[in-house]
Amino acid sequence: MHCCFITLGCRVNQYESDAMAELMSNAGYEVVNDPALADVLIVNTCTVTNIADRKSRQMLSRAHRLNENAKLVAVGCWVQRNPDAAAQLMGVDAVLGSADKSRIVEIVNSLFEKAGTELVSEETMPHKVKIHVRDVMREHSFEEMSAVHEGRTRAYLKIQDGCNMFCTYCAIPYARGAIRSRSLASVRAEAEKLNAEGYAEVVLTGIHLMSYGRDFGDGTNIVDAVRRFDGLDGIKRIRFGSLEPHLMTDEIITALSKNERICRHFHLSLQSGSDSVLERMRRGYTSEEYLALCTKLRHAFGRDTAITTDIIAGFPGETEAEHGETMEFMDKVRFSKVHIFPYSRRSGTKADGLPVQLTNAEKSRRAGELIAVGKRLEREYLEGFVGKAVEALIEKNENGCSYGCTDTYAAVKINKELTPNSIVSVRINGIMEDNDGELYLL
Repeated sequence: MHCCFITLGCRVNQYESDAMAELMSNAGYEVVNDPALADVLIVNTCTVTNIADRKSRQMLSRAHRLNENAKLVAVGCWVQRNPDAAAQLMGVDAVLGSADKSRIVEIVNSLFEKAGTELVSEETMPHKVKIHVRDVMREHSFEEMSAVHEGRTRAYLKIQDGCNMFCTYCAIPYARGAIRSRSLASVRAEAEKLNAEGYAEVVLTGIHLMSYGRDFGDGTNIVDAVRRFDGLDGIKRIRFGSLEPHLMTDEIITALSKNERICRHFHLSLQSGSDSVLERMRRGYTSEEYLALCTKLRHAFGRDTAITTDIIAGFPGETEAEHGETMEFMDKVRFSKVHIFPYSRRSGTKADGLPVQLTNAEKSRRAGELIAVGKRLEREYLEGFVGKAVEALIEKNENGCSYGCTDTYAAVKINKELTPNSIVSVRINGIMEDNDGELYLL
């Protein structure tokens, strides 16, 4: 039989979809990309914003319309928070939350059995739906899953799950549960697998990555995970996913700076450059502390070090002055790339009940202004490479050109075809912008 995965949201979601696909493949299912060819459609959902919720619902409905004869399984973060809503969508046969993704084969197989349905409500659901959603807040063990990486030049390795922060705007802790870390032995085993498969770059990912090892209670941290790559000489680069500023200590910076494989790219979620807004968000740091961290990273890794971030526009109660503080702070940090998100109300979070909720129009206006600053900073950062030589990991060839990425996560276009998954040195002559607004070093 054939199965098809449709994934929304973050890199962790993509990793988990890949891992479930490997389990399905090992069980004899053929994984296909076309939903129309599938006997089973598995939609991995996201709940980071209201828009993500809506897209999750819409994608489940669209998947059913694309292939009404296929079994439809709703999986992931939105399902964890809204299991009943997911179960009542037309065509859904099973719902699976954030836990137990390693049981995907068992759950799918059960859909083709005549008996064994559970938690059925004939009155509210058009057909019998199997519900597999546990209280993720009671999860204490990391669910270890291995992901295939066929046809890719960069591999992702999930080493952490869950979050204990409970920022006032965020629903993710309720969807993912408390922090849980992959064992160091398992990190090593996965690293050996990726090294054997020939990957030049590995990205370590997690929901709250800098919390790695804190649940072990023995002082283990992200540096220990990185050390599990020692001796695996095929892996030339180790990149991090999103990092939390308040957990990046001087000791960690020093240890990482001594490892030549660490990419000079750090994604440090800011969310606001205004201290008063950061306090209402309960982020755990000030703008001054954040700026000091960026200075330390550039001192340790070099002035070309890329600092990228996320910023929320229009948080409840944000004044025009506070918005202006964020724009000014962006210039102080000199970000290489910024992702801007208008504030999204999430039920069950403290920010949902805060006074002075801004209008969508106002949030959109402020987001537009932040995007403009971010785009200018990105171009200014890339201009610093013109006339210099950089090393690029070649990712693909297209129309006689090669496309790659520097260790600072700058995209590079080269006017000849080179071997994918190789790292080459190229001299930068200029910058180009494609039709989608993406900037490339040339």
